[in-house]
Amino acid sequence: MSSSRLGLRLAVCLLNISEARRKYIVENVAKAALLEKNGQKHPEVSVLNVFSDQGYNRSVITIAASVAELGNSVLAACLEAFQSIDMEVQEGIHPCLGAVDLIPIYPLSGVGVEECGAVARNLAENLVQHVPGCSVFFFGEADLPEKRTLVQRRKQLGWFTRRDFSALKPDLGVAPARRCGLTGIGASPYVMNCNVTIDSQDLALGKEIASAIRGSNVNGLRGVQTMAFPHEGKIEIACNVESFEDQEVTETSEGSQYMAYSVLGDHFYYVSPHYIEAQVKKLASDQGIGIKGRALIGFTPQECKNCAEYAIKEGIGEFWKIRRGIFM
Repeated sequence: MSSSRLGLRLAVCLLNISEARRKYIVENVAKAALLEKNGQKHPEVSVLNVFSDQGYNRSVITIAASVAELGNSVLAACLEAFQSIDMEVQEGIHPCLGAVDLIPIYPLSGVGVEECGAVARNLAENLVQHVPGCSVFFFGEADLPEKRTLVQRRKQLGWFTRRDFSALKPDLGVAPARRCGLTGIGASPYVMNCNVTIDSQDLALGKEIASAIRGSNVNGLRGVQTMAFPHEGKIEIACNVESFEDQEVTETSEGSQYMAYSVLGDHFYYVSPHYIEAQVKKLASDQGIGIKGRALIGFTPQECKNCAEYAIKEGIGEFWKIRRGIFM
């Protein structure tokens, strides 16, 4: 049964927090998303997945809800995270600027990306009101009027290399406090996270492969943003896979380069995780090495929509426990 027939207009937040090594904190953040102010579980919210990586010291919590309730749900999760995570002592391989590092909101069904942008901006205002020292930068549909991408904003702020908060200028809130750091909040069509591990410890080689498939480079994969990190004794190619609209894309199947989905009649495409893995495998093979495997952090867009519809229809708030959330 589709969400439209259920009468639900659904959106999702892939909440990125700078903690993974203390599992109880991550679970407390996930559980906080499910509770109303009176302490009762909210019927139109589900935590679909919890993915934590101890090496990165980063977790991604997938919170799906009716668009009317998503902002309050994510706010509750963020309040819990800010109470428990201190950026002054946080350590991890993965770049980050905030205890709550990233709050992207994506439409799933019956909701446009512009409305998700409004939810994101309202959430940002609530956060800076409720959390002393919280500061925010906007991206995507929340960044008005420029609508700069997350990659553009991260480059401007030095997210990839810098942890000095003193010189950062937020879009909303006071100068970043050392405990809270700086939080990115925005909205866009769905962005999938897909990582491929190569059987090598050569970071330079990993960066070369990451660059080869990066969408901004010649012959790269459209909409794919990449970084390479040391990870569990190997090198991981971490990919953010953006959705895009394109009338010229026609072939969409599991074995093709692109997959497709639609929201409110608008058709979106993204590079298939299988295709990303195959391209990394080929580039690694050219250097005489293999790959160790692929990890999808959560869901494809259609999987996320299907899980959200099922979980909310059945009233399963802690869906991630049924799905066996991944703690690496």
